[in-house]
Amino acid sequence: MASVKVFGSPTSAEVARVLMCLFEKEVEFQLIRVDAYRGTKRMPQYLKLQPQGEALTFEDESLTLSDSRGILRHISHKYAKQGNPYLIGTGALERASIEQWLQTEAQSFDAPSAEMVYSLAFLPPTLPKQNDNGNGGAFNARDATVGSNADASSGKRGVAGSQPAASQTKVSAQKEEEMLKLFEQRKKDLEKLLDIYEQRLEEATFLAGDNFTIADLSHLPYADHLVSDPRSRRMFESRKNVSRWWHDVSGRDTWKYVKTLQRPPSTSTDASAKNGQLGQQQHLPSSTDGHGVKTQRLVQNERHF
Repeated sequence: MASVKVFGSPTSAEVARVLMCLFEKEVEFQLIRVDAYRGTKRMPQYLKLQPQGEALTFEDESLTLSDSRGILRHISHKYAKQGNPYLIGTGALERASIEQWLQTEAQSFDAPSAEMVYSLAFLPPTLPKQNDNGNGGAFNARDATVGSNADASSGKRGVAGSQPAASQTKVSAQKEEEMLKLFEQRKKDLEKLLDIYEQRLEEATFLAGDNFTIADLSHLPYADHLVSDPRSRRMFESRKNVSRWWHDVSGRDTWKYVKTLQRPPSTSTDASAKNGQLGQQQHLPSSTDGHGVKTQRLVQNERHF
């Protein structure tokens, strides 16, 4: 049995970061899904493990952590001699640069990108112009529930409640206007930051230097949502260096595999979970990590709450 355990849903940005780091470092672990797809009826069991209801709990022997960036640092340091050797840097200067850009992501990228993703869940497929008096597009009521695309499982952003039918149209129009304002403001904030990234990536392949590190990795969950949505994609594509960087970091096998884990569990998996059975071992095909080193990654056992 693996000593490392990850409790949470892969659809959470916090959990997705940790899973990718574990794959990069070739650390065997057990994923115990506290799944957003299963609703609140599963929560009491999880709250026994995590009384604060955090989206993520990480266990490594006797150590328990819940902050994803702190977990990235822990994994990269403790398992420095296996998997990708560059995640935390190889010298003091490189590690200082990694820490600088990791802090930039946490303080300046995370909040505006998360709120953009959240607002997009409430907005129509074609964004209306700000001065169209709210008639720029039809609001889809099914968007009122924020699913995995808005990372509702982060624990920081809730889901919209249902409204009485008589007031649904009015409330939806108000919500759409509110979300449009939020989207536009956070878009301005994020574009200013991406302009800084564009300059930085003119002189370096990745944010902290010539190697992919946890500073790049930490951006992936929310950036992936934004690039996947045509309403926000151009922020990345219109900046040559940012676009090149995104193509490189999002194309890694480890991230592609994390995204497969974000899909809803199959019926057969659900049945096994209800019967208390452990999931089958899941393997990634052997691949190279960009430095000619062949790797094979393993999720040892997968269980569900």
